[in-house]
Amino acid sequence: MTGISESCVTSKSYQIRFDEGRHPRGKIGYVLLATEQTVQDDVMRLRPPGVGVHFTRAAIPDSITVESLAAQADLLADCAAGLLPDGSLDVVCYACTSGSLVIGEERVLAELQKGAPGAQATSLITGVIRALKTVDARRLVVATPYLDEVNAREKTYLEAAGFEVLDIQGLNLEKDSDMVRVAPDFIRDFALSVDRPEAEAIFISCGALRSLDVVGEIEAAAGKPVIASNQAMIWDCLRRAGITDRIEGYGRLLSTF
Repeated sequence: MTGISESCVTSKSYQIRFDEGRHPRGKIGYVLLATEQTVQDDVMRLRPPGVGVHFTRAAIPDSITVESLAAQADLLADCAAGLLPDGSLDVVCYACTSGSLVIGEERVLAELQKGAPGAQATSLITGVIRALKTVDARRLVVATPYLDEVNAREKTYLEAAGFEVLDIQGLNLEKDSDMVRVAPDFIRDFALSVDRPEAEAIFISCGALRSLDVVGEIEAAAGKPVIASNQAMIWDCLRRAGITDRIEGYGRLLSTF
């Protein structure tokens, strides 16, 4: 006898019950800028029950320039690959308006597909273009927080997509950390100041702006459709995932299919 007592461990076999989890209606992944402080809150605010939203971030300095945005292209595939690697993601979106138009939709979608091949790929500018077409707006005015160099790229991009940009006005902010602090009541007044009677829609560009807080007010005051970056992106991603819920209070777009 060694004085050491031995005990036996009995293993049991369980009949495990699985269900569809918390997000049976769909799962959407967003690739954000590392500096982003607005998109995630907006997405969570408008998330319908049963829809999962998942986030990852791409490195960028606190400087939104053509050069810093273009550098995002090489990061997108790896970022997308980190979103639900079990393959259950339905939609993956690059959540940056200026970044997606500087890089270009074709390159953005290709990189996202590399990282998440089982998901539908989209981008913020893709959602905006789809939204503008859905509300039958061809003649636009555009309000942005961007530098002039980014605004010039945006005007060219929208015109190449078939829109007439009657005016585009920016706040000449470079830092994302400044863009997120622009007061919503200022955004409302700024957007309305850019409007023209002949414009068929107002587009407020940039996911960092808290435009979602006032898009309904702007639309009521202008009497025409208002497309804001995060509103359009969320609508686009939900519809791509087959989610047809109508969301009231954030502009007419979110009640359309």
